[in-house]
Amino acid sequence: MTGPVALLTTNLARGGAETQVALLAQSLSRRGWPVSVVSLLDPSAFQAELAAAGVRLHSLGMRPGRPDPRALARLAVILRRLRPRVLHSHMFHANLLARLMRLAFPAPLIVSTLHSMAESRRDSSGTRLRDWLYRATDPLADRTVAVCQAVAERHVASGAVGRGKLRVIPNGVDTGRFRPDAARRDRLRGEFGAGGEFVWLAAGRLMWKKDYPTMLRAAARLRECFLFIAGAGPLEPELAALARELRVRAHFLGPREDVPALMNAADGLVLSSVVEGLPMVLLEAASSGLPCVATDAGGARDAVVDGQTGFLAAPGDPEALASAMARLVELPGAARREMGRAARDLALARFDMGSVTSQWEELYRQG
Repeated sequence: MTGPVALLTTNLARGGAETQVALLAQSLSRRGWPVSVVSLLDPSAFQAELAAAGVRLHSLGMRPGRPDPRALARLAVILRRLRPRVLHSHMFHANLLARLMRLAFPAPLIVSTLHSMAESRRDSSGTRLRDWLYRATDPLADRTVAVCQAVAERHVASGAVGRGKLRVIPNGVDTGRFRPDAARRDRLRGEFGAGGEFVWLAAGRLMWKKDYPTMLRAAARLRECFLFIAGAGPLEPELAALARELRVRAHFLGPREDVPALMNAADGLVLSSVVEGLPMVLLEAASSGLPCVATDAGGARDAVVDGQTGFLAAPGDPEALASAMARLVELPGAARREMGRAARDLALARFDMGSVTSQWEELYRQG
């Protein structure tokens, strides 16, 4: 251990990048690092988990879409009190803020983390300004870390970050929490009345990047299936209407705290994103021994080995996604179970949170 760590995040909510921040904070704390989490926006998740792990949580009280120069002053006060050895930021706004803090608070090590191919709210073409801001502030960061090689290469190609200070450290998953559990599978399938039918699970925020319309159109091409969608977001009414129009048996479950149980109840996980980093839901499914069908976006191919732990399809193509889904459905049960075992082995070998934390510790110590 080399000193206190402050994890600065744009938000702390139920999302992939935010989940990774919370997992890293808890894992570091268990290893004896003094850890604090600072969120630009008021946190809406993980407060209890962080408190139980002894992680201090702070908020800058910012509001979405409203720049607040006072946040710099608030952050400076917090950092002067915490005196972190490492200031480790996550997501675009936090990355910029951490870099600017070098001018006011000279933390020994400032690390920025890139969690997505396109850190943009609206569409992937909206990254030009953000790439320029990353490039302009790049000298203020000691290291920039991407969650997968695809994210790293896109940001290098755009000039947002220099290759010499860039490193790849993957997202990690709690392989103890997400694990195969036959008892949970039988209980939840009984509650859902799924019987012996094939159950698909989708989990994630109902937003444009996840491209749920393509998923629903793909599901409509399959003969029979249950599709359970766990998550909330601004597109839910529109997606529910589309599911009714397509006559897809889609059940919108809303936000769920029992995702590990849902992973066990399902026969396959489907992800239809057009923009991704290294999707946490794919890592959680793999750790649960659940085969996946995913669009080949971002680092999806790092988490899904095509033909071995699941199948990949081209983004934005309902027919291609339906074909990949049909391939999984048509596999004999023994072959699907073998895929699930291979997925679990991959998660344990590459994405276990313990080994990922060790990579971060190495970076913190070496600088």
